[in-house]
Amino acid sequence: MTREFDLATSLAGAVEDPGGAWNFIRGFAAHWAGVVEIGDGWAESELVAAEERLGVRLPPVLREAYLLFGRRRDLTSNHDVLLGPAELYVDDSKEALVFRHENQGAASWGILLDSLQDDDPAVFIRPDLADKSAERWEEWVERLSLSFVEIVLSESLHADGELCDFLDPDDESLALLEANAARLPFPAYPLGEEEHAIRWFLGQDALLRDDGMAILARGRTAEDLDRVRDLIPGDWLNDYR
Repeated sequence: MTREFDLATSLAGAVEDPGGAWNFIRGFAAHWAGVVEIGDGWAESELVAAEERLGVRLPPVLREAYLLFGRRRDLTSNHDVLLGPAELYVDDSKEALVFRHENQGAASWGILLDSLQDDDPAVFIRPDLADKSAERWEEWVERLSLSFVEIVLSESLHADGELCDFLDPDDESLALLEANAARLPFPAYPLGEEEHAIRWFLGQDALLRDDGMAILARGRTAEDLDRVRDLIPGDWLNDYR
C-alpha cells in the first residue's frame, strides 16, 4: 500500500456500489497505471449509436464505465479485450449482450438480455468449447460494477514484463503467498466456486492473484516484484536475475 492510495480499504468500498467501484478504479489507475482523464471514455454519441444498432438500452453501469475509462486499453485490454461500443453484440443464442472476449477466444463475458433493464446486472461467462451444445452462460460475478473492478485488477497483471510475472504454484508457494500477503476483500468468484474461487492478495506494493492454476504478480516497481519472487521462490516466468 501507499500513503496516497490504500488499495485494500478502497477495494472494500468498491464492492459496495458502483460509485465505490469508480472511485477505486480512479485511485488504482492514478497510482498503478496513469490518471483517468477526460477523453479516456467513449463519447455519449457512440453509446447511443450502439444502442440503436443493437435495439437495446445499455445498463447504466455499462454506460458509466464506458464513458469514464472505456478507451483506456491499458486498464481494460492488456490481455483479454473489452469490446468498444461498435463491437458490442448479442450472442447467436440471443441470450446475452457480449462485452468482453478472452484473448484467444476461449471465453466471452456477457449480460443476460433479460437483465439489461437492471442498473448493475450480474455478469456471466461462456466458454468456447469443442462441443458447442455444451456451452452455457455461467455465473461470473453478481454485479457489473464488480466485473469492471476485476477487469482493471486482472489487466494490471499483464501490463509490463518488468512489473508482472507468473508462477506455476505448488502447496509450498501457496502457503508462502498466504503467509506473506494479505487477502483482499473481493467477493469469491466465479459465483458458485467458493472452494476454488479466484483470490486476490496484496503484498508490499505488490498485487497478486491465485486463480487455482497460477500465481500472477504485479509490482508497482521492478524492485517490488523482485521482493515477491524472493518471498515466494519458484520458477517465475520472467525472472532473469
